[in-house]
Amino acid sequence: MFLSRFVGRTALLAAAKSESSAATTAAAASAAAPTNLNPLEQFFEADRNPEDEKPVYGRSWKASELRVKSWDDLHKLWYVLLKEKNMLMSQRQMLHAQNLRFPNPERIPKVRKSMCRIKQVLTERAIEDPDPRRSAEMKRMINAL
Repeated sequence: MFLSRFVGRTALLAAAKSESSAATTAAAASAAAPTNLNPLEQFFEADRNPEDEKPVYGRSWKASELRVKSWDDLHKLWYVLLKEKNMLMSQRQMLHAQNLRFPNPERIPKVRKSMCRIKQVLTERAIEDPDPRRSAEMKRMINAL
């Protein structure tokens, strides 16, 4: 079972790399077009040498920092955090399936905490809104996140 999973993943990653190298070659041929990365590569962190220093990751966002941001900035930050969370969870699941240790488990709570604080700030804004219909609509949208 492990061997079939490993071979399947190896074939999937090899196909992804060949597609990305073909896309890179095509992009190099036309200088106007930017290089396109394979979308599957977004779910995995770049490989690092074990001899390199352990990278230092940032802290979670504070609610006071988020309160000064606009709706659009919070929206963009939410999707950046969601993408980071998906990448970390995919990597953790892949390493768990191979009986390997997840290198930086402290990153997941930081991302979750930041996402919860964004929801908190948006809820505060929805409560402060004087229009009850708009406030209710904002609360429904926040709860759907």
